Amino acid sequence: MAQVDVIVIGAGAAGLMCATQAGYRGRSVTVLDMGKKPGRKILISGGGRCNFTNENASPDNYLCSNAHFVKSCLSRYTQHDFIELVDRHGLAYHHKTLGQLFCDNNAQDIVNILLTECEWAGVNIKLRSEVISVSKTDNGYCVVTEQETLYCESLVIASGGLTMPKLGATPIGYKVAEQFGLNVLPTMAALVPFTLHQHDKDRFEGLSGISIPCEVSSEDGTVFKENILFTHRGLSGPAILQISSFWRAGQAVTINLLPEIDLRQQLANWRETQSQKSLKNSLATILPKRFIEILHESKAIPDCNINQLTHAQIDELVNYIHAWQVKPNGTEGYRTAEVTLGGVNTDELSSKTFEAKKAKGLYFIGEVTDVTGWLGGYNFQYAWSCGFAAGQYC
Repeated sequence: MAQVDVIVIGAGAAGLMCATQAGYRGRSVTVLDMGKKPGRKILISGGGRCNFTNENASPDNYLCSNAHFVKSCLSRYTQHDFIELVDRHGLAYHHKTLGQLFCDNNAQDIVNILLTECEWAGVNIKLRSEVISVSKTDNGYCVVTEQETLYCESLVIASGGLTMPKLGATPIGYKVAEQFGLNVLPTMAALVPFTLHQHDKDRFEGLSGISIPCEVSSEDGTVFKENILFTHRGLSGPAILQISSFWRAGQAVTINLLPEIDLRQQLANWRETQSQKSLKNSLATILPKRFIEILHESKAIPDCNINQLTHAQIDELVNYIHAWQVKPNGTEGYRTAEVTLGGVNTDELSSKTFEAKKAKGLYFIGEVTDVTGWLGGYNFQYAWSCGFAAGQYC
C-alpha cells in the first residue's frame, strides 16, 4: 500500500500537464493509465502531427452549459504560455490556417515535452494500470488497480471521454463523478463525420474524396466556413466536424456550396458572355465536375443552356446551391469522433481549482468535463489550461 500526495487518473494532455504542475510544487505525484504508452490521443491527433493549440483561443471557442466556466483557466494559462513552453523545449512547429499550430515532425514531440516535464517534476507514471475502484478515506482517497492499492490526499480525474474506444476510452470518469454525487450531463460524439440516409448515400457514393469550400449552418444559427468532404459513408471535412457539435438528431444542416460567388449574378454574367453554353458545363467551372454531373443526373439542376433558364428555374437553382439542405442519418459515433460533448457538469466544479464542490480533494479536468472546444487545437488548449489550473491546488 503506497501513499502519495496526488494521484492523477489518465496520462493524456490534461493529466500530464496537471501532474507536472503539482510535482513542481513539491507534491509527490503518481499518474495511472491503463494504456501501454502515455498520450495516446495526442499521438494520433492532427494526422500524427498534433494541432497542439490555436493562436486565437478564447472562451468563445468552447461549448459548455456554463458559458463563463472556461474564462478563468484560459486567462491564467493561455495559448501563448503553452507556445512559450514548447519554444523552451525547442519544438519545431508551423502555422496553418485559422491560427492552428502543428508539429513539424510528429506528435511524439509534444508527448516527449510532457514526459520531460514530468521527469523534472519528479512525477511517477504507471502504465497498464487499470483502475478498479475509487473510495473515500479519512485523509483523502483510496485507488485500487489490478496491481496495487494506492492512497492519496488529492485525486485528479483526467480520464477523458468516450471517444476512440480502440484507444481504451472508458466511462470511469463519469462513474467516479456519479459515485460522489456529481451531476453528469448526457454525452454524445462531437467533431464527428455525418452519415447519410441510404438514398443520399447511394446518390453521392461516387464523390468519395471530393472536397468543396463551403459555409455550413446548423438549425441554431451557428455557421462555419471551411471545406466539406464527401466520404463513402457520408460527409466529413472541417466544416462538417465543426457543425456536428451543434447538430442534434433529426435536424438538417444548410450548406452554401458557393459562399464566395453570387450565383444569381454569375448566371447573369454567363447570359451575357456564354448564353449558348450548357448550364451543366458552366457550373462545372465553379464546382467539382463529378458533383455537378450527379446533380444533373438526379435532375437537381435543369438540363438546358444558360439562355433557356426561366426566372423560376434561376430562383430554384440559386436556392439549391446557396442553401443546400442535408438531413444526416446520424454520425459515425465515438469510433471516429475527436471529442465527447457533455460530461461532468461544470456547475459542480470550482472554475478556479477544478475541485468538486461536494468532495474535497477530488478534481475533474479535461474531456471528462462538460467543455468541448472547436476543431483546430482548442481542445488541447483547454487541456493545458485546466491541467495547469488544477495542478496549482491539488
